[in-house]
Amino acid sequence: MTYTMKVAGLERQLPLCKVSDELYIGAFIIFGDAELTVACASALLERVPADSYDYMLTAEAKSIPLIHEMARQSGAKNYFIARKGSKVYMRDPIHVSVRSITTLRQQDLFLGADDCALIRGKRILLVDDVISTGESLHALEELVREAGGTVTGRAAILAEGDALEREDITYLAPLPLFNPDGAVKG
Repeated sequence: MTYTMKVAGLERQLPLCKVSDELYIGAFIIFGDAELTVACASALLERVPADSYDYMLTAEAKSIPLIHEMARQSGAKNYFIARKGSKVYMRDPIHVSVRSITTLRQQDLFLGADDCALIRGKRILLVDDVISTGESLHALEELVREAGGTVTGRAAILAEGDALEREDITYLAPLPLFNPDGAVKG
């Protein structure tokens, strides 16, 4: 089963994937889709005022191509990625725990002291590919707060589920949730 989606002027077929016996989601993956990544980055940058943030931050891994392209198109010299594990090159990392709709187990997100020093006192735009439950977003907000920055915006390509009701998220298109038979949940 697939769902036909149009976003940033492009059409894609999303395979439906089982989350639970009663819930399926459309798998939106931008890895390897340069055309979609470029179009979505451009469309998001049009919706987020350039003077509303100093840096962008995302969580590893699916939205890395998006934040990279947004930085490239906007001329940003730096952006940050909250890593899923502490790396040997991270001095004194801070971390928070998160469990998202697509992650079967709890995981931690880390930022090293060097990134934290740059974030301190700055305005941060959070970037994601899909926002659903908001758990990953909440974890990023906690990291920014611990690093001494201020979240001034939240941007995603798609919003689904509870995220559709939030007024603090800028997104390009809604993504419905699905029943096991592939019908859109009402």
